[in-house]
Amino acid sequence: MLDTLQTVLAFVVTLSILVAVHEFGHFWVARRCGVKVLRFSIGFGKPLISWRDRHGTEFAVAGIPLGGYVKMLDEREGDVPPEEAHLAFNRQSPGKRIAIAAAGPVANFVLAVLVYWLVFMGGTQGVAPLVGEVEEGSLAQQAGLVAGQEIVSVDGKATPTWEQLSIRLLERVGETGELSIAAKYPESDLIYESTIVLDGWMKGVAEPDPIAGLGLELYRPRVEPVISEVVADSAAERAGMQAGDRLVSADGEAIDDWMAWVEYVKVRAETPIELEFERNGQLQRTTITPAGRNTEGDRVGFVGMAVVPPPPLPEKWLREYHYGPVEAFIAASHKTVHMSVFTVESIYKMITGLLSPKNLSGPITIAKVAGASAEYGLSAWLNLLALLSISLAVLNLLPVPVLDGGHIVYGLIELVSGRPVTEKIQMVANQVGLAMVVCLMVFALYNDVLRL
Repeated sequence: MLDTLQTVLAFVVTLSILVAVHEFGHFWVARRCGVKVLRFSIGFGKPLISWRDRHGTEFAVAGIPLGGYVKMLDEREGDVPPEEAHLAFNRQSPGKRIAIAAAGPVANFVLAVLVYWLVFMGGTQGVAPLVGEVEEGSLAQQAGLVAGQEIVSVDGKATPTWEQLSIRLLERVGETGELSIAAKYPESDLIYESTIVLDGWMKGVAEPDPIAGLGLELYRPRVEPVISEVVADSAAERAGMQAGDRLVSADGEAIDDWMAWVEYVKVRAETPIELEFERNGQLQRTTITPAGRNTEGDRVGFVGMAVVPPPPLPEKWLREYHYGPVEAFIAASHKTVHMSVFTVESIYKMITGLLSPKNLSGPITIAKVAGASAEYGLSAWLNLLALLSISLAVLNLLPVPVLDGGHIVYGLIELVSGRPVTEKIQMVANQVGLAMVVCLMVFALYNDVLRL
């Protein structure tokens, strides 16, 4: 119950910040362009709280926290007194209308830069991408990568951490061509360069794992299979497990690493496992039946036990970066641009079939990720907030009627042709655009349900 409340709260807070910033962009520029703003609402439906400023604008917080809007005076949406006609949105020049429409996405880009700036100012840390295992016959083995190497770049772009390596590889999902990888041994400066030939690499794969897709398993220290805690009323407690027990084997297969045990349990929901363990120097046996829960569309087993935390990683495997205010701002700007381009490329790949549309997520998945990020700490949540802000900006700039990008297109057409798009054409286009957006939202929600 507590986890659910945390997830809902994290989702509402995250979405409210994104929407407030986006709509404030529209509001702020509209005011400066001489447009009368009637309402600034966070959420939809009946207002829970509302107040008015000296300009007559109503500010409201509504009960359905799935978006927001800025309502401006507009002759197309109702009667406008003659003395206020000059304050109507539709009476403004094309340049002003474009500026007002673009202000929301621009505000989200600015938010992303500021959030990344805070993250970089606080310092960032990651783990070096050391190769643990290379799968037989995989693309990685064909390229000559071997266990123990550190991957230092992909396509000439540095990959100092696991996260950076994943991002660089995700950029190539669905593509055909050459992928260049540079690697070295940790104690050496000699760089080994290799080329991997891609042919529609992981095209159409739902939730692609690019590292595994190359046949790589990144190195991680072995975690001793020793129990630190047993959850009350869990499968582990019913099987008689206790803190301090060391797992020895499962169904006759040796367990020498905790993650091997986790993977073994995950694929055996509601399936009895003959477990051998050591307690106080004595070997004992029991039968444990993992419970099951639906995760990402799969039935996953779990037993309700925690592991003794492993020792800290050696410092030589850690990558720490500290920035001054100016350096942090430059790094934040670069990352915002990079993630914006990555988002645009991902949308293009989904449209062209290079990337599975099953990767499209809706409010349920966003809520789960927001909750998990909040649980991992402030830095994780801030990174998610920046990424979602970029995604919201990019999606709103798509040239689809009813979105900001559609209004920008109308303005550009009027600038070029000297004549506005007729209201009849706009009405039909907006209906088509609305249908497209609704279908997209329904499909994203459908993907969410499949992941439950």
